Amino acid sequence: MRRAPLVAGATALGMIGILTYHPPPSSSPVLAAPKSHVQAKSPATTAPSPTTTTAPPASPGSTTSPSTTPTSTAPAPPVAQSATGPNEQYGYGTLAVKVTVSGKKITDVSVQNLQTADQYSQQLAAQVIPMLRSQVLRAQNANINGVSGATYTAQAYVTSLQAALQRLHVP
Repeated sequence: MRRAPLVAGATALGMIGILTYHPPPSSSPVLAAPKSHVQAKSPATTAPSPTTTTAPPASPGSTTSPSTTPTSTAPAPPVAQSATGPNEQYGYGTLAVKVTVSGKKITDVSVQNLQTADQYSQQLAAQVIPMLRSQVLRAQNANINGVSGATYTAQAYVTSLQAALQRLHVP
């Protein structure tokens, strides 16, 4: 029975230590600050010119003439277009999402503007935004699940994303 107060005190101190512990920032890419994804403009493509082929030499005395065989050309890739959604306010700051599409395919999503109220919100956004980006690229639309524990951030992200997609006339 004499140990009970000692065990209870040690347990309380351990819980306080766990609850007040804040790990130092990591250099892990998941915890790194969100980076702007810059899309490089695709170089102009030129269609290959038709080629001329000649038939193999025939038997002596016969004549051969060169034949022209046109090569098929691939259609030019769709032009990439970008739009940025409006700044959306959420409980811990504001953000604006930029989306790049090629044809009807979403090729990139990035956060153009991120302002947070405090350092914890910045760290949370740094973890959540890459997850949201991955979900959008996988789903190819704004109908994503979000991230547990970051509901307000995810809702603002999706709202800004939907507005940007509407500007590009992408469903």
